[in-house]
Amino acid sequence: MSVTEINICKTIARFGILAFFCFGILARCASVGTPQGGPRDSLPPKVVMMTPAFGTTNFKDKRITIQFNEYVQLKDQQKEFFTSPFMKKKPTLMLRGRGIQIDLKEDLDSNQTYSLNFGKSVVDNNEGNPYTGLRYVFSTGDHIDSLLMSGYTTDAMTTDTVGNVYILFYDAKTDSIPQYDSTLLKSKPIAVGKSFPNGIFIAENLKPIDYRIYALEDNNGNLEYEPGVDRVAFLDSTYNPLNQPGFDIWYDTTRRYMQADPQVMMRMFMDKPFRRQTYTGSKRTHGNRIVLTFTAPHPDIKELSFEGIDPGKIVTEYGNSKRDTMELWFDSRSEDLPDTLRGKLIYMKHDSLFRLQPDTQLLKLGWRAPVEKRKEEKKKKEDDLPEPNPFKVRVAGGTTLNPEKNIVFEFDYPLTGVDSAAMSLLKLGEGDQTTPVGLTFRQDTLKLRKWTLAAPWEADQKYRLLIPAGVFKNTNGESNDTLRSEFTIESPEKYATLVLNIQGKTPESEYVVQVISPQGSVLKEVAHLKTGSHTLQYIDVGTVKIRFIEDLNGNGRWDTGSLVERRQPERVGMYVDDNNSEEITTKENWELVFDVDMNRIFGPITMESMTAKINRDNEARLKAIAKKRAEDAANQKKQHNSGGGMGMGSMGGMGSMIGR
Repeated sequence: MSVTEINICKTIARFGILAFFCFGILARCASVGTPQGGPRDSLPPKVVMMTPAFGTTNFKDKRITIQFNEYVQLKDQQKEFFTSPFMKKKPTLMLRGRGIQIDLKEDLDSNQTYSLNFGKSVVDNNEGNPYTGLRYVFSTGDHIDSLLMSGYTTDAMTTDTVGNVYILFYDAKTDSIPQYDSTLLKSKPIAVGKSFPNGIFIAENLKPIDYRIYALEDNNGNLEYEPGVDRVAFLDSTYNPLNQPGFDIWYDTTRRYMQADPQVMMRMFMDKPFRRQTYTGSKRTHGNRIVLTFTAPHPDIKELSFEGIDPGKIVTEYGNSKRDTMELWFDSRSEDLPDTLRGKLIYMKHDSLFRLQPDTQLLKLGWRAPVEKRKEEKKKKEDDLPEPNPFKVRVAGGTTLNPEKNIVFEFDYPLTGVDSAAMSLLKLGEGDQTTPVGLTFRQDTLKLRKWTLAAPWEADQKYRLLIPAGVFKNTNGESNDTLRSEFTIESPEKYATLVLNIQGKTPESEYVVQVISPQGSVLKEVAHLKTGSHTLQYIDVGTVKIRFIEDLNGNGRWDTGSLVERRQPERVGMYVDDNNSEEITTKENWELVFDVDMNRIFGPITMESMTAKINRDNEARLKAIAKKRAEDAANQKKQHNSGGGMGMGSMGGMGSMIGR
């Protein structure tokens, strides 16, 4: 496309927006009110006058008024209203008669085009119909900047749409990038746009210059970037609106806001925050359990000791995914520990200059058993009744087992001893015939109280698991009663099978495949896939999608980006069939074969590929709406019918392992 053609397309697009806007300004109503008994008012308010006029140049006023054809209200203005560029002191908005009064609270930059963007904050007084997309534009110079850019904001990991995101434009000449990018933290954008709820944005009133473009999800509403709180995105190159391809703009009558074909894609990610490392506190939640909390993950502990307690008797576990909380379990019964534990913690703490320095904290933690528990123990002792075994374990599963998931055990306390050789796993044959089966029992590397029992399972075979008393011993001095269970290995014929013939970008390229539900939950994940044929069994019957991660560093997981280091997040792509659909229908005993070309999935991002994705998402949205309406209609019919009953279920399998 030539420069002339690009300018023509942009001129048409620009006048399309202005024509739509001016239609709202010039329209009039003969009667403001609705006759009693008439139809409900569904029309938004209409602008009848702006003072100073829309598009004023050499602007020097401090007050702007916008008059409507009816009384209006302001709704969610803190969330909806913003200025381009941002102002340190946000203008104040007040209702005045049938209009809005806007007072500017700071001096304006010279030769700058400004826009006041109201979003959906202006609604009519009676029915709350919003005037979507109301803008007021003026310039402190002698002309209005008038170029446009469009784009699309998505989540880099899930590929889902991210709406209501600020698009920030910085002058590439003024805001050059040093070794580390601190643009969002130190500089002010010279133009701002915002994406609609469906992720599309149309940034207006841009200059014909090179921009560095960022996207910011302002979760705290302070118009400032906070790593670890706000998702962010950036484009690797600079972009001049004058040199971008032309695009179509139209009004979406369903969503009731403008839409456009996107020129760029902003892949939003959550950057890892930098936090000062500081000890924030401790608590003793049980007699033999202490929790230490810090402001940053992975505290560097130089010494941690308690009076009268052998350090080898302390089991350490991180209590959350952020790894800023340490759980200490003492290998001793609660009643054998003193009411007050005294200890010393030496760790590396950030000082005011962000330098790590040793810091010492003296610990003093008290604990007493709850009064009710002491009374119960005293009563049981007086009655001379045998106490139930307090040892607890939760076992995932039932009467059938998916062999790829194995058997997962979760304990209340960390284990200090496991006699796995005493466990017995038998494969049951005809009659009384049994065959011993070897098993492994491994601890999770992150969750120390989680263990997995695995074995060479055979489909459609029945097994018996016996765990004798005393096999498990925990830090509270407790041990298990005898646990036994019988279960059957599920047949792959009750599931679907996916065969992926992968053609990688290179023979060494690695990928992670995820089979996900239509709602986005991960049903199966397999890492380190390269060029070749790969079979995925035990796929749930129904509708699934296949998501791929371009695993550039080969660590078997998706890695987020870094704004400071200007490192983009690893790319994620969906398998799409020839009908531009992501959804795959699976049935029992079906084997589905897919040829997957990674050069296609992870090819260049173009307007065509973005438009195709937007169309897929829109079709899925409309399909979900139609399904919901059908379900609501069916439920309304059922409301006229009565009946039903209650049934009794049975318990068994691994989920309720019997101890005798």
